[in-house]
Amino acid sequence: MRKENIKVEIQKIIDKVPDDMLEEIYSILKDFADKSPDSIKLSHNLNKILTEDKGLLERLAK
Repeated sequence: MRKENIKVEIQKIIDKVPDDMLEEIYSILKDFADKSPDSIKLSHNLNKILTEDKGLLERLAK
């Protein structure tokens, strides 16, 4: 998907979000904009590992 298409699709989603959630979405997007690409990639990879290995981590914690 092209960058412009993604922006249009994001705008469509934002238009459907309740107004009281817009500030939270803004904060999340701002956090991404303020971080370095490497930091974002690291966070994404860590989240992926934790999500995929949740069962294993739970068993290890016992």
